Amino acid sequence: MSAIIIDGKAISLKVREEVRPRAAGLRARGIIPCLAVILVGEDPASLSYVTAKEKALAEAEMASRDFRLPASTTEKELLTLINRLNADVNVHGILVQLPLPAHISEERVITAIDPQKDVDGFHPVSVGNMVLGRPGFLPCTPHGVLVLLRELKIPTAGAHAVVLGRSNIVGKPLANLLTRRDVNATVTICHTGTKDLSAITRQADILIAAVGRAGLVTADMVKEGAAVIDVGVNRVTDPSAKKGYWLRGDVDYEAVAEKAAYITPVPGGVGPMTIAMLLQNVVEAAERFAESRGRFAGSAEFSC
Repeated sequence: MSAIIIDGKAISLKVREEVRPRAAGLRARGIIPCLAVILVGEDPASLSYVTAKEKALAEAEMASRDFRLPASTTEKELLTLINRLNADVNVHGILVQLPLPAHISEERVITAIDPQKDVDGFHPVSVGNMVLGRPGFLPCTPHGVLVLLRELKIPTAGAHAVVLGRSNIVGKPLANLLTRRDVNATVTICHTGTKDLSAITRQADILIAAVGRAGLVTADMVKEGAAVIDVGVNRVTDPSAKKGYWLRGDVDYEAVAEKAAYITPVPGGVGPMTIAMLLQNVVEAAERFAESRGRFAGSAEFSC
């Protein structure tokens, strides 16, 4: 068999088209949804992600404020900037691109963001709301994975979903979302301490790889007819490549595609969904702000 390739670009465009009229409705009321994007240092991958996010915001006719800070920026300086943006009524969402330089605590930075502006969904308040099933911002990549499964009508109720990776950004929240009643999967999380990994992955109806190791998941680890979602994005050096490297996922794509029923490519799978769900969160943040203020068109307060 040959897997159906899940086109994350096409599905993300559908999400973005649903976001566009919501942003237009806010603009008609004098409110321009605005995201502040903070990048500390010059990590090439982070710079690429930030540039893609800012381009997507512009295409959705939303605004962005771009803060490019040197790697030498102190934690205190970064926290001061975040506090200023928290207080700025013209900014509806704050995104601090991770990872941060080693001398800055990611935990303190994430916790410093106003939960009402936490469009990444990483703040403890956002995580608590997610776990309890309360309204709140969902982390973009895990939410994007759920949307892919729903759009392809891949059965989740009663399915055995195996998540490779236990990061706070993808693995843990994704496992939680998969157990929600409207998804209703049975979930196993695997990590570096898992014994006989292949024996577990071969049980998966839905296998999600999010560990950051190129080609970790091989064909012999996959159940015939499984849906395979590859969250990993790894740079594999190749002097013959135009950029000197190729992007590869955590899954041995060519081999696994011959065995799986569905598979996401890298790039073009989960990545576009992450950005689409971010746009959705920014619009939602602006809508909540508008509702809380009860203001309408003509107020300069809402220009970004």
